[in-house]
Amino acid sequence: MKINKFLLITLIISLSCMSCEMKKNTAGKQLTNVNVKIETTLGDIIVKLYDETPAHRDNFIKLVREAYYDSTLFHRVIKDFMIQGGDCDSRTATPGQQLGMGDPGYTIPAEFVYPKYFHKKGALAAARQGDNANPEKASSGAQFYIVTGTVFPEGQLKELARQMQMQQEHNIFNTLAAARRNEIMELRRNRDQAGLMALQEQLIAEAKQQAAAQAPITFTQEQIDAYTTIGGAPHLDGAYTVFGEVVEGMDVIEKIEKVATDSHDRPVEDVRVLSMKIVEQ
Repeated sequence: MKINKFLLITLIISLSCMSCEMKKNTAGKQLTNVNVKIETTLGDIIVKLYDETPAHRDNFIKLVREAYYDSTLFHRVIKDFMIQGGDCDSRTATPGQQLGMGDPGYTIPAEFVYPKYFHKKGALAAARQGDNANPEKASSGAQFYIVTGTVFPEGQLKELARQMQMQQEHNIFNTLAAARRNEIMELRRNRDQAGLMALQEQLIAEAKQQAAAQAPITFTQEQIDAYTTIGGAPHLDGAYTVFGEVVEGMDVIEKIEKVATDSHDRPVEDVRVLSMKIVEQ
């Protein structure tokens, strides 16, 4: 059958436009149920990203696509705790150089999905600055850590929950005190010890009241089961965003956590991320 040349050219152009549009739609589509393969000098790790933390998921996907993590180091490794990476300055770091400050120049608002997602062994979470500089607990734009942790007896978990409750009250007290700073400074200038003591007691009472109004710090049965069997880092729960978990390669993570480190917890011999890529589930 003879094909009309003009119709054939039109068909080719039409198909080409359709292909471009399909690529455009795919690129703009929000990915869900995403796995990322982390190729390292000690082996491969696959992590699953949680859809319930969309800002962290989408940011991680963006950085993976941009090859942001390629050739970066696991710059902070603490046995029985975690391994941390994502510092862009680590690509060209010299031996012994202190790392941990490199980032893309932005932060991500915290996305706590707690207690559903917690710091069990294999959890993928976002690093961040401490509470003093970062009271909103916003995450680093790129730095992440994977929990190795340790196993806890159930009685120790109960004691830890009690300590975390006390820390919560302490944090509320500090916030209340900061809001009354001018008043406190005036009392100090006047050497009014009685006034300071009365204000302190008032703030302690308010802190306890506010803490009591919040959900009590306890561990769910799922957390207890995980922390007493595979282990983790329960003291970080509710304070850092957990946005994924390891689905393959925990043996590689265990190799990494056992490497020799210097006084700044940086591996003496570099452990490098060769590449990251999105993989099919």
